[in-house]
Amino acid sequence: MQVHKTNYQVNATPTFQVLSEDEIEAIYFSALRVLYETGVCVYDKEGVDVAHSGGAIVEHKPGEDCWLVKIPPWMVDKARATLPKKVVVIGPDRKYRMELYKNQIYFGAGSDTPFTLDPYTGERRRATYKDVKNFARLAQALPNLDFHMSLGITQDTAVGTYDRWQYLAMLEGTTKPINITAVDMDGLKDQLEMAYIRVGGKEEWRKGPIFSLYIEPVSPLSHSQEVVQKLLFATDNEIPFVYTPCPLAGATAPSTLAGTAVQALTESLFGIVLSQIRKPGAPLIIGGLMSNMDMRTAVYCYGSPEMALLSAAYTDITKWLGVPMYETAGCSDVKTFDEQAAMEAAINITTAALVGGNMIHDVGYIEQGLTSSPDMMVASNEIISMVKRILRGIPVTDETMALDVMDAVGPGGHFLDQDHTYERFRTEIWQPELMDRQVWENWELAGKKDFQQRVHEKVIQILETETEPLLDEAMYKELRRICELADARHKGEELDMNLFV
Repeated sequence: MQVHKTNYQVNATPTFQVLSEDEIEAIYFSALRVLYETGVCVYDKEGVDVAHSGGAIVEHKPGEDCWLVKIPPWMVDKARATLPKKVVVIGPDRKYRMELYKNQIYFGAGSDTPFTLDPYTGERRRATYKDVKNFARLAQALPNLDFHMSLGITQDTAVGTYDRWQYLAMLEGTTKPINITAVDMDGLKDQLEMAYIRVGGKEEWRKGPIFSLYIEPVSPLSHSQEVVQKLLFATDNEIPFVYTPCPLAGATAPSTLAGTAVQALTESLFGIVLSQIRKPGAPLIIGGLMSNMDMRTAVYCYGSPEMALLSAAYTDITKWLGVPMYETAGCSDVKTFDEQAAMEAAINITTAALVGGNMIHDVGYIEQGLTSSPDMMVASNEIISMVKRILRGIPVTDETMALDVMDAVGPGGHFLDQDHTYERFRTEIWQPELMDRQVWENWELAGKKDFQQRVHEKVIQILETETEPLLDEAMYKELRRICELADARHKGEELDMNLFV
């Protein structure tokens, strides 16, 4: 049984909450104050004009390339009135479907890591098209991953076109919903054209979009031209988009977690307001990666308890607002898959699931999001499976309390030959795939393999299993043609590797 919803009261599933309603309101009304009194910097003139047309106060200082935009609270109230409480994204295979609303949980990978760990050599190296396709194949094979992101940058392509190739690689590997990134507006337009081809035309897309778009404003309180243009294009073209600030407590946000949450919400609210002015009812998801800077190493922490707390607190806020949440889990700060990776992933996956985050991304990230790990991805799938069993809770009914069965067995008996045991144990008791429960002698006979070894063998098994192509030859050629035309426009460009050092 797939578990997608948590925090049920009727079924008495486990519940988890970080913020009280009073605390949520305090953060929300503080964000309204920042948005109105401090304002946000917007670098796109069209976006400024849209905000101004809806009632925003705009100040432009001579010589500066941004406008200070201040949003009165009533504009936020008006935007919230038309904001969809549910966002739906499907896969090219429509059996894969995400319905993002309160307490519905879905897990998926992260995107755009410059490095990956080679599944055969263990070497940390630049990611390629083949790596992105392989990660998509892993996502397709792992039942507890519901959507996919690239987990790599295709660095064997031109700098201005890698996003199209990434999308093609993902389409080759999975039929689950995809969360894309785009280099620029041309890249976004090309990927939308590719999606139309894959799904069978614009009208089929309108019946259920097969990707969502990742957009990230710049903390603190800034919205670049590229970000705003993508927001407006997505809104105009019925693309569900994630508007996800990634503030870093102590660096690009206050060092206090409450202050970081206020700033992140301020940045998110601007995206909500702008989208709803442009097109009431435009679907979006907010949230993202909120964490702290480690003051000793100056790195962005992906495995800290503060990251899990901030994500959980922001989920509480989004549920109060009635907007889907983009959560973070399945990630770690380690350099290779090890005990620390499993520990950090287990903690942040459990926290994200229990609090009811919706689109829970970054499964497979290590090294502060710079490197992707196939082993981390497979191990997280097992952890998610275990956590989903916990989320099911313990239903208490006449049948599950089993008084008649206990009476039939009586004192000193056993339950192995009871029909009740046979009928219920497969659904009641979680069965691991990779975790070890053998007795010592059988473990020795099986090769004394530890969890790392078993996980890695599963990675290789998936990658070396022959599967039918997901794209027929004609469709593949048509999709590839779009990528090649983009390459021709960007001929001579090379990816600047210094960007990712």
